[in-house]
Amino acid sequence: MLLIIFIFGCAIGSFLNCVIYRMESKKSFAKGRSFCPKCKHVLAWYDLIPIFSFLFLRGKCHYCKKKISWQYPAVEIATGILFAAIMNYELGIRNYEWWSSVFIFNSLFLILNSCFLILIFIYDLKHYIIPDKLVFPAIGIALFFNIFSGFFLNSLIAGLVASGFFFLIWLVSRGRWLGFGDVKLALLMGLLLSWPNILVALFFAFVLGATIGLILIAFQKKTMKSQVPFGPFLIIGTFIGLFWGQNIINWYLNLIL
Repeated sequence: MLLIIFIFGCAIGSFLNCVIYRMESKKSFAKGRSFCPKCKHVLAWYDLIPIFSFLFLRGKCHYCKKKISWQYPAVEIATGILFAAIMNYELGIRNYEWWSSVFIFNSLFLILNSCFLILIFIYDLKHYIIPDKLVFPAIGIALFFNIFSGFFLNSLIAGLVASGFFFLIWLVSRGRWLGFGDVKLALLMGLLLSWPNILVALFFAFVLGATIGLILIAFQKKTMKSQVPFGPFLIIGTFIGLFWGQNIINWYLNLIL
């Protein structure tokens, strides 16, 4: 089942790549067939098989022979892994039965929001922007889920605390330390993770962000004044908090008590 879910996730990842490209070029992802971004040639079905087409074509367009970005297989693989991890989390860790309504509801919620988080990750990484057209629908889905799941108050408090903290940083720095998109993303994180898993997500986001930043400075890829998108680190922290948050909190409490 996990293999099937992984393959399905890779196919969705291929679609997410299409959404990212068409967002960048201000085109609708709901119209028209897929085409090579370099030569604009319409792609055949065998050019669009997730992962395998990239490997078979050796990372080059079938028609113009120009290089295909590694973003395409990376997003496909990441989406497949995330979908399989969500299924494993719901079936193996939370012990839901695959036919239960709770399993279906939770899984659809996590899968939908994972797609939005992947889109935000790539877009912010490339353009240093978290588009409202991505973060607001994800917030709406999270609010809808939490209202019907009974975790609304807990998740809302976590979201408001996280976004309030980021808003203060944004306000004090006048937007120099982080963008307002991160404030909205923090609200989404709280709605997804609830309390106290949001603390784990924020902790790892700041640790990873600081570590990568120092490495880039050490290799002279960035300076102390350079911009580094923080959204991708927040999203990595979100998935750490989702899958391992409670285990990390329990480990830490056992360590100090």
